[in-house]
Amino acid sequence: MDIKRVALDAVNETIVMTVVHMDYKGQVAKRINEKMPLAQVKGFRKGAVPKDLVEKQYGKAIKQEEIKKVVDLALERYIQSERLNLLGTPLPKVNENLDWSAEELTFEFEIGLVPSFEIDLDAKNDIIKYVVTADDKLIDGQVARIQKQFGTAIPQDVVTEGADLKGIFTNEAEGIGNETTISLSVFKDKATADKFIGKKVGDVVTVNTSGLFEDDHQLMDYLKVGHDNVHGLAIDVDFTIEAITISEPAELNQELFDKLFGAGNVASLEDLKAKIKEDAESQFAAQADQKLLGDVTEFLIENTKFDLPAEFLKKWLQTVGEKKLSPEEAEVEYARSEKGLRFQLIEGKALAQSDIKITFEDLKTFTAKNIRQQMAQFGQTNPTDEEVQGIVARVLSNQEEVKRLSDQVVAEKLLEIFKEKANPTTKEVTYEEFIAASYGE
Repeated sequence: MDIKRVALDAVNETIVMTVVHMDYKGQVAKRINEKMPLAQVKGFRKGAVPKDLVEKQYGKAIKQEEIKKVVDLALERYIQSERLNLLGTPLPKVNENLDWSAEELTFEFEIGLVPSFEIDLDAKNDIIKYVVTADDKLIDGQVARIQKQFGTAIPQDVVTEGADLKGIFTNEAEGIGNETTISLSVFKDKATADKFIGKKVGDVVTVNTSGLFEDDHQLMDYLKVGHDNVHGLAIDVDFTIEAITISEPAELNQELFDKLFGAGNVASLEDLKAKIKEDAESQFAAQADQKLLGDVTEFLIENTKFDLPAEFLKKWLQTVGEKKLSPEEAEVEYARSEKGLRFQLIEGKALAQSDIKITFEDLKTFTAKNIRQQMAQFGQTNPTDEEVQGIVARVLSNQEEVKRLSDQVVAEKLLEIFKEKANPTTKEVTYEEFIAASYGE
């Protein structure tokens, strides 16, 4: 058998395989001999059919099967021996005129190659690494929310200033139907809040979403509107009142502190504010890291140029999956997934250039850390190593969890690389400023 590669360009090649009689005749003869005792031809007893008739009836199909096996195995071994880094899998070129009786048979396979490129992690950029601080406004607001959350809800007959309302926002045409609890103080305009004053359970109040809240993103929370739709949204929504309460704030005492943070960990309002600041800034740091990872990724995608075997991949997309795609559907799917594919290639290159490999020990360590954090949230602050490792073993026995956690480990490793190499500009901001920066406002 002769196998060679024909380069079309840097990322597209054709593998050409020439199969001769010697490559498969022994296996075909073996299969014919095995078939003879089982062959059934009219006019002959089972097992007594002459060999030439067996070959005539079954030989062509057996020959085609054995040639396909030879070709598939040779193709697999060739790809391995040549260490070809493929995108997708080889696509056989269809030859409607193939003469299966010929002494030599030629098969061709289209392949798409992973492009060769380098990424410049040290390239000049305007990426910002945000350090998000919890300011007094945020901390005082959180103290007030704690007092309200653990306070006493007193039912009311009518809506008054300072009331909390449980109800449903609806707009049938827009598919909105979300049950929520809302305070009058959350509305941006006092005139909107005044619409509710004096209303009773069962009453319906209509408001417009334009300028309803201080921040349009709050529509995502209260109406469950997607982020892409909240900006400039101006529709009427009905709020049906289901319950009216006034909250009597909880007293900030040791009993409440112990309930929230465990016995003796917080002993005063100053301690409470310090704890809120610490926890909030820890969460903000995680969010800021995710933004940094996303920003560096976007920068690299935009500034790392390489060609993909686009036409090959579009054809390949038509052949994979349970549902075969039309050329038009494959075009749409490729457009949807191209950016993700580029990111995967850049991600792999970033790890390779920094000589970072993800091991199973990395995965176990990361999973154990996550489990300890989750257990701490539920008051289990000192689990034994044996307990944690038992949970780790159960989690990592699930392949879907292994994939999900592996992606998180890779993201963590990439973040370490980007922080070191990308040299972003550090900027301290409040959470409100960070949100504005995150959504480009």
